[in-house]
Amino acid sequence: MMRSLLTAIAAGGAIMASPASAQDEALEFWLNPSVSTDLDEDTGIELETAQRFRSSEDGRVDTYFARLWVKQDLSDEFTLAGAVERRINDGGSDELRLMQQLSGSHGIFRTRLRLEQRFVDDADRMGLRLRPRLGVYVPIDPEGRWSAKADAELFWTLRGNNVGSDEGITGLRTQVGVSYDVNDNLSLGLVYLRQQDFEDDGPDVIGHAPLVSIEFAF
Repeated sequence: MMRSLLTAIAAGGAIMASPASAQDEALEFWLNPSVSTDLDEDTGIELETAQRFRSSEDGRVDTYFARLWVKQDLSDEFTLAGAVERRINDGGSDELRLMQQLSGSHGIFRTRLRLEQRFVDDADRMGLRLRPRLGVYVPIDPEGRWSAKADAELFWTLRGNNVGSDEGITGLRTQVGVSYDVNDNLSLGLVYLRQQDFEDDGPDVIGHAPLVSIEFAF
């Protein structure tokens, strides 16, 4: 799986580095609060939410979602998870998603492979998307409270929600930031996020967002 992820991310990087005739860029602001708890030593649940504030004047609507995860540790390295999500987009085209993902921890390296089934209001059919992600996670203080991370994630559309819509590699998300464990229950993070949507018939749509994460576990 590691080799496949490296190949996919490298392909996305090559696409991002290729010359583009034009780009449509804007600043956004994202919040990502979540709360989680363990059901037993290997199983946990998480309620994850997000609030993404954009500029409606250039066609980028605010987005809000809540998703419920069930997570199962398969080993010290791998965790299998599934989720159901309801996503609200200002202006319509709200969405229900089902997700399955396998996350891995390999020293400082982090991998994640997510499969999504997307049910968009008034769309022609269910969409199907694969999202491989590769990153690094590095503690930066002796106590292990501060850590730095960076990752890159491809959006690989296997089946569009509408007949004739774009398929293949349709987006790339990159992140770099730091997190701080306040105590055993609370973690805060600040990340710079860049989201690029590849458009066949127009300029790529790019968002730059500070992302604030708040994770509480009990």
